[in-house]
Amino acid sequence: MGGESNYEIHQNAYIKLILHALKHKTCSVNGVLLGRISGNGDNVEIVESVPLFHSQIGLLPPLEISLIMIEEYYADKGLSIVGYFHANERSDDFEVGNVAKNIGDHIYKYFPQAALLLLDNKKLEALLKEGKDRSPVMQLYTKESSRSWKLAGADASGSLKIKEPSANIVLLDYVSSGKWKDIVDFDDHLDDITKDWLNPELFK
Repeated sequence: MGGESNYEIHQNAYIKLILHALKHKTCSVNGVLLGRISGNGDNVEIVESVPLFHSQIGLLPPLEISLIMIEEYYADKGLSIVGYFHANERSDDFEVGNVAKNIGDHIYKYFPQAALLLLDNKKLEALLKEGKDRSPVMQLYTKESSRSWKLAGADASGSLKIKEPSANIVLLDYVSSGKWKDIVDFDDHLDDITKDWLNPELFK
């Protein structure tokens, strides 16, 4: 494949991940990205996201269960797992830790253009205060051309774009209305199976 891939994330997938992190501010949280390859094979379109865990996020059995359920559900919709999202427990921690790398590596085995998105807490805080930035509050890491996860783009998010330019404005509206309280992740679902990890009511 020639050159690096470009990544485009849909507004709802993007917002869901950030609301999940805001709901569990004192924890590490993670999520999985669903999408497809588009264009000439160099574009990865991230259409959906599923919030995974906010406690004991490195445990293998619940992770394996969740990935199987997610893959089975989205395969019917023509989407597959194309990446992983991680938000660190500490807001001043900007490193991709071992848990994130290990889960990212697992996805990479099946999808070599996998994206690893790390929440940029500094950008998120600035957005919540000032509300001006239109760029993603996430850093994109890829592994396509190296043996380790590398920050993509010179400006840290050079090849990650949000499909809808007004996504951050919509996000701020959801934050101010307390929408983050409604997010259900796989932790919640495994504790109480009546809670739907697909979050069907979130964007209604």
